[in-house]
Amino acid sequence: MSDQHDPTLPDHLAPWIAKGQELAAADERERARMRQMRFDTIAVHGLYSAEAALANGGSVIEPAFLSPAQHFPDSDALEAALGYLMPAWGYTRIANPTVGYLEETLALLETYQTGLTASCVVTGSGMAAVDMAVSPFLAVDPSLPPANVVVSARCYGGTFQLFAERYARERGVDVRWVPDPLDTHAWAARIDEGTRVVYGEMPSNPSLSVFDIPAVAKLAHAAGVPLIVDSTVATPALMRPLGMGADIVIHSVSKSIASSGLAIAGALIARHGLTSRFGTDDMRADFAMHVKLLPMRDHGPAISPFNALMALTDLRTLRTKMDAWSRSSLRIAEFLDAHPAVTRVLYPGLPTTPGHDLAQASMWLADGDADGQPANRYGHLLAFTVGDDQAAARRAFDGLTIVRRATDLGRVKSIATIPAISTHQQQGEAGRTIASIPPNLIRLSVGGEHTDDLIEDLNAALARA
Repeated sequence: MSDQHDPTLPDHLAPWIAKGQELAAADERERARMRQMRFDTIAVHGLYSAEAALANGGSVIEPAFLSPAQHFPDSDALEAALGYLMPAWGYTRIANPTVGYLEETLALLETYQTGLTASCVVTGSGMAAVDMAVSPFLAVDPSLPPANVVVSARCYGGTFQLFAERYARERGVDVRWVPDPLDTHAWAARIDEGTRVVYGEMPSNPSLSVFDIPAVAKLAHAAGVPLIVDSTVATPALMRPLGMGADIVIHSVSKSIASSGLAIAGALIARHGLTSRFGTDDMRADFAMHVKLLPMRDHGPAISPFNALMALTDLRTLRTKMDAWSRSSLRIAEFLDAHPAVTRVLYPGLPTTPGHDLAQASMWLADGDADGQPANRYGHLLAFTVGDDQAAARRAFDGLTIVRRATDLGRVKSIATIPAISTHQQQGEAGRTIASIPPNLIRLSVGGEHTDDLIEDLNAALARA
């Protein structure tokens, strides 16, 4: 199938097109209704209404559609659906009802109280979401200068490798790193007529760096390009970058959203009418749907419906978890900051962490605290250096008993890793230097255990350093 469709619609498809318009209108009415709800209600229900439950045998919880393919009433319905002339799911590589429930909920949460509309496409992993967000803007266009991308160097190791290896080395894209994302002038100096996208992570993994999203968005938009923000660590419970000027938000859903650790997933949420001097009008109008129906259809990074259901189940309690884990993380960060074996602590909630004021202005718990009062929350991820070398960090790391040693984060179980030998090993010493990742840095993802037990575990481990 071509990316272009014949504008002449055959008469025999008219009934199914009309039916599709009815279905789309009903969905839009439900979206409008849910936009009036509070964050937790949206997270629990999404677009799965009481009417939808009755249409699915009365199932209170969204059903798992594990079949790869959809049966159609007749050939006309098949033709209309596969021509994207009516809502359908057709084949799970392209769409699936269970996946759709997750996508709709994430789109509503990311635009909560922003007044914006957006669409979401869910992928098989967070890295697939990053690639699907960036790659469409890197297509060859002889009318434009050679492509470059402007990227914060303080990002997840897999993201660093995607830009450095897959885009720069293999495809010849000029990747322009911003070593310190707090330096707005550094962003401005790297953006020019060849820039296709601007990309940042906030808070970043593992250095917990932040950047001025509204200011960088203004720079990107002045050049006619979109700002993409990876907001995995914050989640929409604490920060919604679309409302701050970003065009596209990325999540490794595997992390904070799917906190039980039973699913791998990613998500791309794009506001309607994003800024880009590259691409078609349809692509700008609804980028996530463009990606879902065209590039993703062809590249195939689809998510399993079962994984989508696992993520959707965890998503329902996102705000409550991020509130509790953020409060626990702040206590642990303060404990570490006072510990004699710890030489530095990085956590957006600490006044000593660079960018704290910016994080304080940007990160707020949706709908406030238990009394409904505005409340800053800074997430569940922090990092700290131990001693003067990696040997000390390894001794402390190996002494952990409650905290698990793994590369994961955002789990109900607390997890620690040494990024230099794990998540950021492959980018090499030069890459870690530009990203400010020292060899003795330990990254800690705080989970749902009692805070006192975690502090005791960390204290015992640090005694070995």
